[in-house]
Amino acid sequence: MENNPGTGTEKDLRKLKREKLAKLIAMGVEPYKYRFSVTCSIGEVKKRYADVTHEKTKEKVTVAGRIMGIRIHGKAGFADVLGQDDKIQAYFRMNDLGEQKFEIFKMLEVGDIIGLTGPVFRTKMGEVTIWVEEFDLLTKCLLPFPEKYHGLQNLELRYRQRYLDLIVNPEVRKTFIMRSRIISYIRSWLDKRGYIEVETPILQPIYGGALARPFKTHHNYLDMDLYLRIAPELYLKRISVGGLEKIYEIGKNFRNEDIDAQHNPEYTSLELYESYSDYYGMMNLTENLVCDLIKELIGDYRLPYGDKMLDFTPPWRRITMADAIAEYGKVEVRRKTKEEIYDIAVSLGVPDVTSEMSKGELIGEIFDFVAQKHLINPTFILNHPADISPLARRLKEDPDFSERFELFINGWEIANAFTELTDPDQQLQNFNCQAEMRARGNEEAHPIDMDFITALECGLPPTGGLGIGIDRLVMVLTNSPSIKDVIFFPQMRQTQQVMPGECKKEER
Repeated sequence: MENNPGTGTEKDLRKLKREKLAKLIAMGVEPYKYRFSVTCSIGEVKKRYADVTHEKTKEKVTVAGRIMGIRIHGKAGFADVLGQDDKIQAYFRMNDLGEQKFEIFKMLEVGDIIGLTGPVFRTKMGEVTIWVEEFDLLTKCLLPFPEKYHGLQNLELRYRQRYLDLIVNPEVRKTFIMRSRIISYIRSWLDKRGYIEVETPILQPIYGGALARPFKTHHNYLDMDLYLRIAPELYLKRISVGGLEKIYEIGKNFRNEDIDAQHNPEYTSLELYESYSDYYGMMNLTENLVCDLIKELIGDYRLPYGDKMLDFTPPWRRITMADAIAEYGKVEVRRKTKEEIYDIAVSLGVPDVTSEMSKGELIGEIFDFVAQKHLINPTFILNHPADISPLARRLKEDPDFSERFELFINGWEIANAFTELTDPDQQLQNFNCQAEMRARGNEEAHPIDMDFITALECGLPPTGGLGIGIDRLVMVLTNSPSIKDVIFFPQMRQTQQVMPGECKKEER
């Protein structure tokens, strides 16, 4: 007998669960306990007793978890109990529990959370199992669960009700545990190398540090508009001016832009700055950090992603943006006028380019169109156009380009880094050029921040800066097809409340 009704409407099933709740309360069962003390996790039980025999152990364990399956056979029954790190079978007998307690067991359902105590043994089928001598209902579940053989497959419902997704899809749980381990490893790696973790404002009077559209809000008490930060860069560099030489921040950024498989309006980044370094130092740091992370957490530099095999074996390829355009687009963009580059873009069929764009904007669009999709294995693209890199130092040998790189993996930008611009006069000039772009209709152009100019006048040492998109890095390392798969609660179009098992078909 499987104690998990698979028929009936959502409303009917919820009504049945409510009726069972009322019966349990009438029997004196408290359906929502305050606490329960466990001796170990379910995963620890499976590891500790991996070699257990058919004989019950002398020692007992106390664990807790959610029932994922229940099978009753007369005066005995089994339940599959899921914890954070594993699932274990539990064996219940009327002879051990007593008639009243066994009746309570028979009323349990898939989704209920229980605590149980007993010795461990191996069944005739070879499964490590807890022989239950005591148990308690800790939390009664009132929502019907998805049918066990198919799990929760509807993407819309999975993203909106991540709690169900985590319960019924083990791979989803593994992905988010890996995300946590990746972030923890990055912190530890940087801490061991003398970096200091800092925090900068999320609400900012002037947004900056990237080319993006912000979210705007209003502070009532101060009666002033504020923006959710699009990047922490300008505040972190103010800290560098103050004398902290190796700093980093892992936190949220917000960009009021399109949503797709690689973009979520709220995302997590690592941003760091090291005084007396440059973009080559940041390149070496990025490669060493990611390779060490993969070696520690995964153990193999070759990782599958979709139908591709990514190879992270160092050293990674390094190529300038102009050379990448020449290699993949068969055209040369160096030492060309803006008009010549515009003609090249049109001849290549680059979409959405206009004659109003700057020379650097056109080169960037050409690169995105002809080269980016080919950068599958980790590749550093160096020396971006200076006019689309307003916070980076210009190349000495060619001031049309900057000391900047982006790291691409699977055709996606994963990291962005500069030799930071430390000249306040040049920085103000760059801001003014961005203002001209904004006047031409570029909503993502960088605003002028005069307080940041003042900070640079105080003196920013030669500095290398780096930003890494944590979400995309996690996507690559966990073989996840969408950024929504690595963010617990991705932004979705607002809709009416959706009941488990029911989902409106609408645009995501």
